[in-house]
Amino acid sequence: MHNIKPETGGFFPRDRNWHPKAYTPDYKTSVVRSPQKALISFPNTVGEITGPMFGHDLLGELDDDLIYNYAKPGESAIGERIIVYGKVLDERGRGIPGVLVEFWQANAAGRYRHRNEGYLAPLDPNFGGCGRTISGEDGSYRFRTVKPGPYPWPNGVNDWRPSHIHFSIFGTGFAQRLITQMYFEGDPLIWQCPIVRTINDEAAIKQLTAALDMANTIPMDARAYKFDIVLRGRRSTLFENRMEGN
Repeated sequence: MHNIKPETGGFFPRDRNWHPKAYTPDYKTSVVRSPQKALISFPNTVGEITGPMFGHDLLGELDDDLIYNYAKPGESAIGERIIVYGKVLDERGRGIPGVLVEFWQANAAGRYRHRNEGYLAPLDPNFGGCGRTISGEDGSYRFRTVKPGPYPWPNGVNDWRPSHIHFSIFGTGFAQRLITQMYFEGDPLIWQCPIVRTINDEAAIKQLTAALDMANTIPMDARAYKFDIVLRGRRSTLFENRMEGN
């Protein structure tokens, strides 16, 4: 619990140019997913908007450590060890506490632990690829993992996804869920990815890119990457399930 007063003023208006268009033919699945008719709005039910309150008693001991949370005793995941940290922020830059942050990713070879995975890269027996944590009083979150590898995908003849981690951010109700992806600073595949190229504003792409932060590494163990998530406003983080703006 906290004593922070809830936001009661008007929200900053969305910048529609900040988010990609729903119909982007180079990203093939957008062709069938883009709306064919005018959008309409459905009101939320009471259950959707007053759902669960997340607390730290929800978490397991290793939920925020993907290096060990699926590994056999005495073993660990294979790959470059990294720490991902940052804050969940509102449109005015204030940290939001008590947010459930889920994350999932491919392993160091670029393969997901999924029965329909088609990439022939090796499967790490000690890496499950998912975890969760809850933001602190200042909106901060942190987890440890291995850096995911890039992988090919059947969009074009030779399209590859850059290394990335998926994020799901829950508010205080199940309808308050936002999903996004985090990329890594310096990855040349970012600028060649058809999904990324649907975003018109370079600044918005950079906001999806985590910066290497050597000041927060664990010496002789893990590098650190900083990734803040902005939930609303003119410069909110791009969320793939809210392409029109959250």
